[in-house]
Amino acid sequence: MNGTVRQDDDSRAERVADTFRRLYGGSPDGVWAAPGRVNLIGEHTDYNDGFALPMALPQTTLLAARARTDGRLRLHSAQGDGRITDLAVAGLAPGAVKGWTGYPAGVVWALAEAGHPVGGADLHFDSTVPTGAGLSSSAALECAVAVAYDELYALGLPGPELARTAQRAENGFAGVPCGIMDQMASVCCTAEAALHLDARTPEDHAQVPFDLRGQGLRLLVIDTRVTHDLGDGAYAALRAGCERAAAQLGLPALRDLLTGELARALEALPAELAPLVRHVVTENARVTEAVSRLREGNAAALGPILTQGHASLRDDYRVSCPETDLAVSAALSAGALGARMTGGGFGGSVIALVEDGREGAVAASVTAAFGSAGHRLPHILEVTPAAGARRLAPAPGTR
Repeated sequence: MNGTVRQDDDSRAERVADTFRRLYGGSPDGVWAAPGRVNLIGEHTDYNDGFALPMALPQTTLLAARARTDGRLRLHSAQGDGRITDLAVAGLAPGAVKGWTGYPAGVVWALAEAGHPVGGADLHFDSTVPTGAGLSSSAALECAVAVAYDELYALGLPGPELARTAQRAENGFAGVPCGIMDQMASVCCTAEAALHLDARTPEDHAQVPFDLRGQGLRLLVIDTRVTHDLGDGAYAALRAGCERAAAQLGLPALRDLLTGELARALEALPAELAPLVRHVVTENARVTEAVSRLREGNAAALGPILTQGHASLRDDYRVSCPETDLAVSAALSAGALGARMTGGGFGGSVIALVEDGREGAVAASVTAAFGSAGHRLPHILEVTPAAGARRLAPAPGTR
């Protein structure tokens, strides 16, 4: 959870602390940051106890926070409607808090439900993580609260436990049945590395060097601007289908189905479940291959792995959409080494791995393709592997 605090982090922290003072009076106890993430490979595997390879983004949610002794939880976001939401910690319950505030409030609820001695707080958020783009803006909200509360209330919880708490908030309070990958990436990633996650035992995660610049590569995130809502039931239906398939195969989870057993398993499954199983098993294998290539220092070899992963998400898992498919094809036609949708699907973002000097051509190709198709033009940014959640250097006047 340690990372180098960049100069722009310091200036943002000062601004967030200043806003906190105007909102609540007095200084915050500190300012914390939690990043969004992109998943390089390993999609829809975490809730199947499988493998994933995410990295943290430079884009972060900043949180200025101060503990309270009266049991009140007050929340404000620079991206919100300007109002301060005032809640009683003792009254927090699943379904009781709607909208974006359900994610941070859910973390406080999850900590209290786990028996941790937590109370209220004044919280002010300011985020540069795009919402609805498949970049885990919700996990960044949750993890910022988790790491702040860990310090405010001297809990001393390790990173994976904080990630589990944030996941429980999203599952049990916000009602989104996600796996743990997003929260583990936000809390536990380190700069210049991807996180090799085993969702069954997240405590055993490993950092895999991912030196993009040193190998003459760039990673683009293409936000298609097709927003998605993982709480709308489609995500839950996919998870339920995977769990039903595992039960029919007599397995604890689909992670336990080996590649060599796949063909026989597919023959035994109903037609609607077989493609889900094929995706999960082959995607786990793609994660293993990707980790091997990165450890060899051959990041360019990720290209075909990414493209194969997109085909699986499109054809077997069926979570792609015309805009993400178009972004992938346009990026590849302009010379990208590989591209795929990232995140839960039904919209969101595409990642494209490109050689140094080709990023402009790839971005132009995708933008032109979207314009010709009559889609809203995408937002495209270059990203590098960043540090996970952390406390920032206190801004002047904070204590």
